[in-house]
Amino acid sequence: MREIRTEIMINASPEAVWRILTDTGFYPDWNPFLIRIEGAFEAGARLAVTIQAPNSRPMIVRPTCLERAELRIVRWRGSLGVKGLFDGEHIFELEPDGSGATRFIHRERFTGALVALVLALIGKQTRAGFEAMNLHLKMRAEGTSK
Repeated sequence: MREIRTEIMINASPEAVWRILTDTGFYPDWNPFLIRIEGAFEAGARLAVTIQAPNSRPMIVRPTCLERAELRIVRWRGSLGVKGLFDGEHIFELEPDGSGATRFIHRERFTGALVALVLALIGKQTRAGFEAMNLHLKMRAEGTSK
């Protein structure tokens, strides 16, 4: 298993960050990486996620939501092509820091026969996409974006 993990401190409550993360209808307005999500963040629900990493074309994946724990976590799992070749479990986690701010952890665990090859090709762009999304989420939650 390989993992890409990023995190950012957001000077906003977990409730404020959660509202933005779970209101997927507004992703096209602020999210430069996950530019569109169709479906509900509910365990067992099928999603259609349009991903656009920096300097890449958009790609649609159709994962299944595994978990939604209010104000804490959203997880989904999908495959690129055939299951078992390149699978990913995408995770959003919120951790309150005790002062009213929120640590946002954005990560993905990759498994499958082609993980090393695919991540060698797209790993840097994927990490850059996570970081761009994190920054835009921070700006939106802190009220410093459009």
